[in-house]
Amino acid sequence: MRVLQLIDSLEAGGAERVSVNLANALVSNVDRSFLCTSRKEGVLKESLKQEVGYIFLDRKKTIDINAIRKLKTYIKQHKIDIIHAHSSSFFIATIIKILGVKVKLVWHDHYGCDRFVDKRNNSKALYYCSRYFSYTLSVNRSLEKWTKKYLKTREVNYLPNFAIQDKIKPITKLLGADNKRILHLANLRPQKDHPILLEAFAKINKKYPDWTLHCVGKDFKDDYSKALREQVKTLAIENKVFLYGSKSDINNIIKQCDIGVLSSKSEGLPIALLEYGLAGLPTITTNVGECAAVVKEYKTGLIIEPRNVEALTNSIIKYIEDEMLRFKYANAFKNDISKNYSEESTIKRLMIIYNSILKNK
Repeated sequence: MRVLQLIDSLEAGGAERVSVNLANALVSNVDRSFLCTSRKEGVLKESLKQEVGYIFLDRKKTIDINAIRKLKTYIKQHKIDIIHAHSSSFFIATIIKILGVKVKLVWHDHYGCDRFVDKRNNSKALYYCSRYFSYTLSVNRSLEKWTKKYLKTREVNYLPNFAIQDKIKPITKLLGADNKRILHLANLRPQKDHPILLEAFAKINKKYPDWTLHCVGKDFKDDYSKALREQVKTLAIENKVFLYGSKSDINNIIKQCDIGVLSSKSEGLPIALLEYGLAGLPTITTNVGECAAVVKEYKTGLIIEPRNVEALTNSIIKYIEDEMLRFKYANAFKNDISKNYSEESTIKRLMIIYNSILKNK
């Protein structure tokens, strides 16, 4: 069996991490594992194992003849059996199918705006392309229900993400005092709701001025990013909030922190949450997507409703003031993630799916 993970870029996002993790994990489970990035390379490229076959298409537009031809040739040359397309890469994968290439197509839905899934802007294209999907995997149960209701895919299933502790050489040294760092691991996108976190932190900073906030994730240099920087100045927390941009040594960064936060107003199943748990970081998350299910409904972490500054403030303070609570939740969270969101359990389920697809002619 030969499987190709297909993703638009290798920037440090959730879907991108999943594609790399799967490509690496499958090396020891299939005949050959491949990864193709269509539009852009990025920091995650260095995380790929040497055994993973790799191709970059340098796709410039939606229908890029050169990129399509390059992908078609690569699939035929390496006798690939399954394209595992992540997020919006389903489109170019469908074109490959339409061109008559004998390959099975799995689509992996990572859509992060779970609360607004009925308004996703590529629904028409998805509906058309879904008839070419052999299987659809969803990162949370609401996406699974949506797919079953609106798309033409016959086989649909929820497949939880999994996290791994990267082995990237430590590069990043976080600022601020040791043992007093709060981490927010998320790209600078509106759905991640950094403004709410900044408001909460400004309140916390008045009571606990030694604590600092560390935001790690891609900065798109857009209006949202500019607004965040202005908000930091307005709240007078410039020396307490640090924006690092994309980083590859995530495990090293998490180890330097004491509280992990996800303040999102919408999610799928964030890899960051699993990475917090795997590293044993006491965590606060909003009740969106699969987040509450991951922290076992208040048993391995603190859960708050989205867009609630007061709840977020109080939860962070609760952790700051109760070190034993942090220790309790961190250990419970680490054990649960290691058991239920491991690479081994996810790959086992995925291999069953792959084999069923290949048997179904």
